[in-house]
Amino acid sequence: MSALSKTQPETEPQTDDAQGAAYHYEVVRRAIEVIDAGGPELTLEELARKMSMSPAHFQRVFSKWAGVSPKRFQQYLTLGHAKSLLAAKFTTLGTADAVGLSGSSRLHDLFLRWEAMSPGDFALKGAGLVISWGWFDSPFGPALVMGTERGICGIGFSAETGKEEAMRDLTSRWPKAQYVENADMLRPWVHAAFGAQPARDTPLYLIGAPFQIKVWEALLAIPSGHITTYSEIAAHVGHPKAVRAVGTAVGRNPISWLVPCHRALRKSGGLGGYHWGLPVKRALLAYEAARDDTRQDAAANG
Repeated sequence: MSALSKTQPETEPQTDDAQGAAYHYEVVRRAIEVIDAGGPELTLEELARKMSMSPAHFQRVFSKWAGVSPKRFQQYLTLGHAKSLLAAKFTTLGTADAVGLSGSSRLHDLFLRWEAMSPGDFALKGAGLVISWGWFDSPFGPALVMGTERGICGIGFSAETGKEEAMRDLTSRWPKAQYVENADMLRPWVHAAFGAQPARDTPLYLIGAPFQIKVWEALLAIPSGHITTYSEIAAHVGHPKAVRAVGTAVGRNPISWLVPCHRALRKSGGLGGYHWGLPVKRALLAYEAARDDTRQDAAANG
């Protein structure tokens, strides 16, 4: 039986914010499957019944995670949502800075500062590098977070892959590094990354080949709630014909969510792949779109 088909308790657990977010995401994961099977015409009552929850409880849990009602959120999960994003929220990276997009709606209104490992150090495959790691609850399920003294260098989601595979995947990026479990060191950065009020900047440490770093830098220029295409990224990094190579570099991005590889789509409007599973990518895009629209509505009515 898949994790998506497990029955959730009717009573919401009393948890801290992070654990509550993880619980809410499990509900959303199951709801995505139900909506896919039943279509966008499902009523709130039908959705709640299929989720083995009362309508009031389902509405409360879902709205707390998404920021909007289940009915409104359904539009962000339809197959046509990616194409509508291309039409309404497409970001041309060459002009993003000029119009202020990359700064005005920075992810969670955090200021991310980042630096990249030198090509020479990258060639050493992490030799001499101490990487701390820990598991944390996030709005998108369990997250494996890794970091050096310079900042976060890896975030992976295990909802689709499982924890063992997520750990194997990230540690294989830097096989000669020394890995130390140290959640306490990472916790302030993680709380800031996933929406808690940040006490300081959230530093990122990009560990990759020079071409990968260029692609990841382009991803950092895409504002929350917007998307771009692999071909647009290829043009932005000066290799317009290297769309396949760009797709590979996007897929190898180790810092999910903060380096927003989920905002890169195919030119056709297809979602493309996602390293941690397409259900997670859909949830990330829908989550951002819903919250971005909610902020715009509040600003318009404010």
